[in-house]
Amino acid sequence: MKLLKSLFNQHTRSRTVTFALVIAAYFAVTALKASGNMTRMVSSLLVPVCCYIVAAIGLNLNVGFSGELNLGQAGFMSVGGFTAAIVNGLTLSVIPNDIIRLILCIIAGAIMAGFVGWLISIPVLKLEGDYLAIVTLAFGQIIMSLINNLYVGVDSAGIHFAFMTNTLSLQEGGKMIVSGPMGVTGNTMISSFTAGFVLILISLFIVFNLMYSKEGRAIQACRDNKIAAETVGIKVSSTKTLAFVLSSALGGAAGALYMMNYSSVAATKFDFNTSILILVYVVLGGLGNMTGTVIATTVLVMLPEMLRFLSSYRMLVYAIVLIVMMIITNNEKVLSATESFRRKMKKKGA
Repeated sequence: MKLLKSLFNQHTRSRTVTFALVIAAYFAVTALKASGNMTRMVSSLLVPVCCYIVAAIGLNLNVGFSGELNLGQAGFMSVGGFTAAIVNGLTLSVIPNDIIRLILCIIAGAIMAGFVGWLISIPVLKLEGDYLAIVTLAFGQIIMSLINNLYVGVDSAGIHFAFMTNTLSLQEGGKMIVSGPMGVTGNTMISSFTAGFVLILISLFIVFNLMYSKEGRAIQACRDNKIAAETVGIKVSSTKTLAFVLSSALGGAAGALYMMNYSSVAATKFDFNTSILILVYVVLGGLGNMTGTVIATTVLVMLPEMLRFLSSYRMLVYAIVLIVMMIITNNEKVLSATESFRRKMKKKGA
């Protein structure tokens, strides 16, 4: 009974701290914007930071909590982003309200990315370790290549698709939504920092409730010992699929919000490098640690732009910072000191 109570209190504290941190950051940033003390460069990064936080939370669910190394998160972001762009183009004249249209775009992007994640999970989750990482990386590249050769247009007759070559002949007043290698052009920008903040809260709510639920315990059991989990009646394949699909859906929602923040985005934006960057955010934030993921993603997305005054040396400094952070977060002395401090504070609180 005491153990259950202790775990409950620990989980409650973790969730409370994370939500409090995000809410406090939102009000602080909003106050800075309202007072005019925020530069245009920082202001332009607010929505992308929210997008990467949501994508990193989703990937942490897959990598840190489920224990499956996924290198295709950028691919799911691209699915969600381009789905959102198509939905936005189709509903622009039907739904004039930007907020309602943005909600529809994010939902559509999350559903489509989740569906693609479910299709990919059928062959992918039969693999483990490095093989799983390589295959998810390959699927991410395949998704990017397919979208890079996709042409989508809309006119009074409806929506039109073409692949490889642009064979679309739109009627007068028609509009191209996706233009192959050029990606989305002429997109209506409807994203906002508030929408990103709400999406972060929703993502954290979903992930925390899954982590501390019956399904979450089943996911942890499959991660720790697959054979033992099977012997107690847990369906390993469906349990892993749940985490993978939810991670994909959150990546799709993040991609939708990102796409709606720019007038034009090419498919190459969601390449292998983006997947690696999101993985870096997750690793430096701590596997399974959502609070750390939020902080690490915010710092590492902002840092390259904050170092822009260093010109050609900024990426060198950025790389050094990454190395130092990795050494610190994986240093046994630092970890033991942190654990000792946590125990002392816990005893004082008791």
